[in-house]
Amino acid sequence: MKFDMFYEFQKAKPWPQEHERQVIEESLAQARAADEAGFEIWWQVEHHATPEFSYSAAPEILLTAVALNTKRMHVGHAGVLAPFKINHPLRVAERIATMDILSGGRMELGLAKSGGKEWETFGVNPETAREEVREAAQMIPRMWTDDVFSWNSDLLTIPPREVTPRPLQRPHPRIWQTAGSPDSFRMAGELGLGVLGTTLLSSVAQMRSLLDEYEAGLANAKPAGKFVTDQKGIFTFVHVAESRKKAIESGAAWSALWYVNAAAVALKVPRRVWYDTIRNGLHPNSPGDTAALKGADPTILEIDPNDPPVVVTLKRMAMGENISFEEAHEVLEPLDSVIVGDVDFCAKKFANYESIGSDRMMCLMQYGTIAHPDVLRSIELTGEHLIPAFAGTAQRKRA
Repeated sequence: MKFDMFYEFQKAKPWPQEHERQVIEESLAQARAADEAGFEIWWQVEHHATPEFSYSAAPEILLTAVALNTKRMHVGHAGVLAPFKINHPLRVAERIATMDILSGGRMELGLAKSGGKEWETFGVNPETAREEVREAAQMIPRMWTDDVFSWNSDLLTIPPREVTPRPLQRPHPRIWQTAGSPDSFRMAGELGLGVLGTTLLSSVAQMRSLLDEYEAGLANAKPAGKFVTDQKGIFTFVHVAESRKKAIESGAAWSALWYVNAAAVALKVPRRVWYDTIRNGLHPNSPGDTAALKGADPTILEIDPNDPPVVVTLKRMAMGENISFEEAHEVLEPLDSVIVGDVDFCAKKFANYESIGSDRMMCLMQYGTIAHPDVLRSIELTGEHLIPAFAGTAQRKRA
């Protein structure tokens, strides 16, 4: 199992002066540290008009900066918001190819459907968004490899064009799809793409059921590109510290709770969707569920006696109640999906993911209010202890 980094480029309030500049400079320092520590891929999102939650509105620029600040680590766009009104497929192909050249052949492309606020911002049709992702996955590798490319479908027409530049990697960089529902996991497999999923606060066992959908799709794959990327990456909260006490003091667990509540506000998706995700392990991302909100979030924040402790705590936080770092840690510590603690404790949590077939862990380490030195130490400890330990596991399995 490989270890990757996953980045939003975020900073929870209160903000210091020039906080955007601070976040970017600290993130580049963290990228250099991750490269030295042995992480495999630096994954980065694309979000627009999401203060606090993400400053990655121009990910192609930030990823280029990461590539130029590192030597061996790949850089992955996970993912390009693929509905055509947000990113035209030809522009995606051109940008990724350029970045592949600048990075020396280290680029990875992930495609995402998005939803909520971003659909509202760009006027995306929720009914066609999934098919636009599918068509983008089919078009882009052909743009990179065909002498002359053209496309004609009900959703998009492109006249014959020679697309330049071409990527450095041959035949083309790996292509991935971010996924949150059974249908999207299956679609990624059917297209022969790598899949990128997230547990956040839902269980590892629930992620296993989604990976089963991916495997079912992969069994009958008709690759969108020139090859199949049979890889499963999972994104979750990670903070590795010298001790449980230092993990608590970092505020990593509190920041994870903040992240889930902040995502609902920043992306304009009702909190009930996130709460249902935690309860059921699935992202109910039908057009009706993720359509942009009109007005206030209708989610009922009253405490339900049937709510699991983590949902109760999220509701209390959303209502403005103070949650201490220690209480947040105690609530999240039993969850097998959240990896916050000392090295040995985190190793056991990572083993849960390895047991369900995860090929790569996409570690979100810079989130919420976690201080820059604590993020650097988490990266360092992971590189010293966890990356070698799981590389050894993989070698023993192959033997």
